[in-house]
Amino acid sequence: MSLNPRQIRLLKQLHLNGACSLEDLARHLQVTVQTVRRDVQRLAETNQLVRFHGGARLPASTTENIAYRQRAQLHANEKQRIAQAIAREIPNDCSLMINIGTTTEAIAQALSGHTGLRIITNNVNVVHTLGHQPGCEVLLAGGTVRPRDLAIVGEATVEFIRQFRVDIALMGISGIEDDGTLRDYDYREVKVSQAIMQSAHEVWMACDTSKFNRPAMVRLGNLSQIDRLFTGATPPEPFPALLKEAHVDCVIAPEDQA
Repeated sequence: MSLNPRQIRLLKQLHLNGACSLEDLARHLQVTVQTVRRDVQRLAETNQLVRFHGGARLPASTTENIAYRQRAQLHANEKQRIAQAIAREIPNDCSLMINIGTTTEAIAQALSGHTGLRIITNNVNVVHTLGHQPGCEVLLAGGTVRPRDLAIVGEATVEFIRQFRVDIALMGISGIEDDGTLRDYDYREVKVSQAIMQSAHEVWMACDTSKFNRPAMVRLGNLSQIDRLFTGATPPEPFPALLKEAHVDCVIAPEDQA
């Protein structure tokens, strides 16, 4: 299903609030309740939300991520701001590892003006973005291709990653729990991400605000393993204290970046 801008905003509002009444959604979107009801019905038919009497909520799945195309559309402006903030901090002539995710793909786009980068990734979409860039070298990990998002996963991928030591790992994440636990959905993807984190001098995580308090099944690690976290707004409680306790430098991408 291809989402229109109003439906994207509707889902984003549910990400921020967990559940909303039809009246609140109509007020936020500045449309009629009847229009919202039609959108909710259509999105429920494709399992992108759950209807209840007078409102809607997102499915609270710990086992399955949102579809790739939908993730690419949600929070797109915030992801672009985060990507630009990270790109400004990346020097030329350094080595990077980039993992799977729509936010890390936005970072790859933002790095298009850099030179002298050596990039190792298990994300085919990152290769499509940076593989032809003059002055940069991109190494694609071998392994099994996950069809839905062109991610490379599996034991062969882990072994490939372990051969290297880079300056910075650029990481996306599916969810961060309120005890600082980093979580994702695919066990094979998590094993690769853990290898990437272990292979870098510094770990930088890109995290839009919908990822705080978001459930996912597989434990990746803990905030204490992160050096810098880039996000689009001040994290909700209790994350500011958790980040401080873990000695994580939290960078808020300003609104004037896009």
